[in-house]
Amino acid sequence: MGRKFVIDGNEINQNSDCFVVAEIGANHMGKVDIAEKMILSAKEAGASAVKFQKRNNQELFTKTMFDMPYVNSNSFAQTYGEHREYLEFGYDEYSHLIEFAKSNQIMFFATPFDFASVDFLEKFDLPAYKTASADIINTPFLEYIASTGKPMIISTGGSSLEDVKRAYDKVSKYKNQISILQCSSVYPADPSDMNLSVINTYMDEFGDNIIGLSDHQSGIALALVGYVLGARIIEKHFTLNRSMKGTDQPFSLEPVGLKKLVRDLNRTKSAMGDGEKKLLENEKPAMFKLRKKLVASRDLNKGTVLEKNDIAIKIPGDGTPPHDIDLFIGKKINVSISKDENLHTDHVS
Repeated sequence: MGRKFVIDGNEINQNSDCFVVAEIGANHMGKVDIAEKMILSAKEAGASAVKFQKRNNQELFTKTMFDMPYVNSNSFAQTYGEHREYLEFGYDEYSHLIEFAKSNQIMFFATPFDFASVDFLEKFDLPAYKTASADIINTPFLEYIASTGKPMIISTGGSSLEDVKRAYDKVSKYKNQISILQCSSVYPADPSDMNLSVINTYMDEFGDNIIGLSDHQSGIALALVGYVLGARIIEKHFTLNRSMKGTDQPFSLEPVGLKKLVRDLNRTKSAMGDGEKKLLENEKPAMFKLRKKLVASRDLNKGTVLEKNDIAIKIPGDGTPPHDIDLFIGKKINVSISKDENLHTDHVS
C-alpha cells in the first residue's frame, strides 16, 4: 500500500514532489495587504501551501497572561493579550484571504490554538489542520481536531517519543489521515538542535504515515537532509523581509530563500533516482572518451598464443572491456591482428 497523505486532492507519497508549506503565522503583522503579498510571493516561489495561525486569545490565555506587560521591539501593544489581538484576523479577513489564495491557486490552511479557533476555522472548510508542537500533550484538543475528519499534520517539537505515540494513538482512532513532523521548538534552531535522525525513528514507528519536518533553522540545506531521510512535508516560516517586526521574522525564509528551497528539494528528488545502479545513456559519451578496451600491443600473426604483453589497455572504450582479459591470455588467435586493433572473443579459439 505504501505511505500516502492526501490533502485537497493532492497525494503526497514517497515518490511525489516534496510538499512545501510556507508558514506565514503572524509575520503579516496584522495587515491584510501584507498577507496578500506573502501569499502571492509564496506561490511565485513554488510553495505548495500557505499556513496561517488562529487564536481566540480570550479563551487561550489566563487573565494574568493576557494582561502581562509586553513592551519590546517586537510588541504591537502594551500587554501580551493585546499584542496577540492586534495580530489576529477575524471572519472577514479569513474569508478574503482564503478566496485570495484560491484565486491564485495556492492551498490555504491554518493552525488552531484552541477549541474556539477550531470551530471558527470549520466555517471555511479548510483542507487540513496543522497542530502546534506545544499541543502534542494536549490530547483532548488533538482529538477535537481529529473529530472533524480533516487530515492532520502534527508537529512534535518539545516532546518525547512517548508523547508522540500517545497523541497518535488518540487521534488515529478517528480514521483521518495523519502526518507526523519532526520539529525542534527552538527559534531559530541551531543545526545541533535539530536531531534529524528522529525522521528515521518516525519512519520506523509510523509505517503507514507520511513523515515531515517543521524546520526552524535559518537556512535551507538541512531541509534537504530531511528529504533524503524520508520527510515529504517540509514546513518553513516565511516572510517578505527578515527585518520586519516580529519574533518569527529573523529565522524565516525570504522569497528568494523559499524559491531556492523549492528548487533544491525538486533537484534532490530528481537526484535520488530509483536506486538501480546502471550505466546512464548520457554517461556513454564520457565513457567512450574515458573508458578503456583491450587492443593488440603490437602486430600479431595468426596462430600467436597471447601473452599478457601482447595485450594493451587503451582508450576509447568502444571494445572488449579490460575485465575480460583472462579470456585472451594463453589463447591462440585465429586471425592476424594489427597493433591497436580491438581484441574480440571471436579472435581466439
